[in-house]
Amino acid sequence: MISFDKVVLFTDTDGRAKFRQETVPLSEGTPQAALSPLMASGGYQLRQSPVGFRSTFHCTGSPQWLFVLGGQMEIGLQDGSSRLFGPGDHFYSADTLPESAMFDPAVHGHWSRQVGPDPLVTLFVRG
Repeated sequence: MISFDKVVLFTDTDGRAKFRQETVPLSEGTPQAALSPLMASGGYQLRQSPVGFRSTFHCTGSPQWLFVLGGQMEIGLQDGSSRLFGPGDHFYSADTLPESAMFDPAVHGHWSRQVGPDPLVTLFVRG
């Protein structure tokens, strides 16, 4: 079966953001245009971040897909690891603050930054 690789940024049981890989089956459509089942969405936003942009540690407010349309984006985790995403790359951001937790920037969330000479252009699609 044809499938789509889904990178997920999530909050693990220890409250820390981590990445994992999941598979979305492309079980609908035709062999020439394989499709996933229809997924619900709650709207979308476009964002442009200038050269030099870097956030502080934060959690995702609402789970959402993030697609990089232009430039490059680096996502850093509390364990010191990071991943770079360029045009055409995507991930599902679901590292929300654990229920009843108070945000602790030494434990929770991730940071993001623009990398390279071009502004970062992203599309957010709410899950």
